[in-house]
Amino acid sequence: MSNSPLISRTALVTGATGGLGFALTRRLVDDGATVIMHAPDRASGDLALEELVKDGAEPLRLRLVVADFTRMAEVTELAGELARTVPTLDVLVNNAAVRGSERRTRTGDGNETTFQINYLAPYVLTRALTRALTAARGRVVNISSDRHRGGNIAWRDLDRKQGYYLPLPVYAQSKLALTMFTRSLAEAHDGSLTAISVDPGNIKTSMLSFYGHVGRPATEVAAEIAKLCDTDREVVTGGYYARLEPARAAALVASASHRARLAALTARLTEIH
Repeated sequence: MSNSPLISRTALVTGATGGLGFALTRRLVDDGATVIMHAPDRASGDLALEELVKDGAEPLRLRLVVADFTRMAEVTELAGELARTVPTLDVLVNNAAVRGSERRTRTGDGNETTFQINYLAPYVLTRALTRALTAARGRVVNISSDRHRGGNIAWRDLDRKQGYYLPLPVYAQSKLALTMFTRSLAEAHDGSLTAISVDPGNIKTSMLSFYGHVGRPATEVAAEIAKLCDTDREVVTGGYYARLEPARAAALVASASHRARLAALTARLTEIH
């Protein structure tokens, strides 16, 4: 354990109850970190925690937190709780995500569902934890997708009410927004934290049946993501990574004007300025 890369460090992983999030939580614990594992509800969180401990994870280095990302009030409550109780945070992995809904849906907050879960919720959480991250010179790892490169932001029609609705463009839109935010976050806090977005590639999860690809085991992908979580590993802050290497992001990610427009839209939707 003394040679583990994340010994004595604290990480928060959202969407930790299954798939990549579950595998990454286990890997980070094995690498020496204390992991705050986020679940969308208490039942799934308790089950995941029990499975991790049964599999050999040290229970004292696991903390379960709960928030339903379809409810912004719960996200805000969790963000406030963590900001109060976690003075320093070494790693934040914004992993929680859903595929595009098969039909047009909005949350009770009035936001397009995929956009809220995949972008607005992690935005709120990250903003609340920026002080803890900068105190540790920490790292934000946003789980993106290569699908973001084919996406666009429908600025006045996020839920695509105009025209024919398809789930994939909505998913791509959410991941594009997250990748753009990563770049802005890195620029705003250059020198005090690092932030990267990562395309993990195709993973054997419930999403695969939707997109029709063969994927790698979540444990294999988690091992790669864990390397990027090591704050001693040099990265291009604000960069987009495909597996372990820098890759080309969508053109909008480099556009300061489009990122400013996204920031204004996000401030309006989250009421965070």
